[in-house]
Amino acid sequence: MPVTPTSRHAVPASRRVLAVMVMVPLLAAVALWAFAWPATRMAPRDLPVGVAGPAAAAAPLEQRLASHEGAFEIHRYADEAAARTALENREVYGAVVATPQGPHLLTASAASPAVAQLLTQALTSRAPAGAQAVPVTDVVPAPAADARGTGFGASVLPLALAGVAAGALVSLSGLRGGRAATAVLGAATLVGLTGAALAHSWLGVLTGNWWAEAGVLALTVAAIAGGVAGLHALLGKAGIGLGVLLIVLLGNPFSGAAGAPQLLPEPAGLIGQWLPPGAGSSLLRSVAFFDGAAAAGPALVLSVWAVLGVTAIVFAGRRSAPGAPAAASLPAPSAPAPVDSAPAPAPRS
Repeated sequence: MPVTPTSRHAVPASRRVLAVMVMVPLLAAVALWAFAWPATRMAPRDLPVGVAGPAAAAAPLEQRLASHEGAFEIHRYADEAAARTALENREVYGAVVATPQGPHLLTASAASPAVAQLLTQALTSRAPAGAQAVPVTDVVPAPAADARGTGFGASVLPLALAGVAAGALVSLSGLRGGRAATAVLGAATLVGLTGAALAHSWLGVLTGNWWAEAGVLALTVAAIAGGVAGLHALLGKAGIGLGVLLIVLLGNPFSGAAGAPQLLPEPAGLIGQWLPPGAGSSLLRSVAFFDGAAAAGPALVLSVWAVLGVTAIVFAGRRSAPGAPAAASLPAPSAPAPVDSAPAPAPRS
């Protein structure tokens, strides 16, 4: 009985059962590590904060913050106006101003409500006994509809899933080259418009320029979808699995959208900012609440992902463009008929 290619390379059922039994717990362990580890180890790590005022008055405040070893990266400012400008430019998450009446805390809860609360606790926990309450001014407040930032943080996973779905569908539907790139960019544009309509117009989670927010959402999805489809173009179906691992299992929990990248254990915060979900959430904060301050870095990261992904899609499409058939698909040449070298018998008379 001839052995067909299918039967020759078929995986025994016992091995498939073993693969399922091993791979599912392994994926569960990776997912649990990726999501639970950052969430249970959240603490300030070199969190940028400012101290403003005359040197003699500001020194005790700086010492109070420095007593939290490794927690804060302290920036000095001459006065309250300079500290406010630093908050509005996203240089620091908060600032303590030395005034004749005592310390005055400036926060920017739009950058992270969790950090604003953390700074308030850090400043009051080491205050001298009997000291009056520290007044707090929220220079850039979070939207009233999302004062705790939960809506903003919850927006990362849907964007990640939308981008992964777009990249996988484009890849598995057989689209190649320019058509695949058009599908990726078109889907990203529609997701951006839909996301802005929901998050800004309906929920009130975003409060900046509507079209700029839609553009950020579209760029984020384009970076994710382009990355997944590009990995598929280079690696085949394994590329989609790698894309899911990078975007969903690492990019989403390492994004820092629910707090701040500096609250995540190292190097999770740094890794997250090099992946589209983290870069997208940072860029969206800048555009939605800070008039585009500190937007260049995350915009560059997203652009690189999108451009490299689309480039891989286009070049893979050209490589597989219809033309001469591949060598593997050509029919095997038939063996030549044997030639009988013996002379033909003479005809009978």
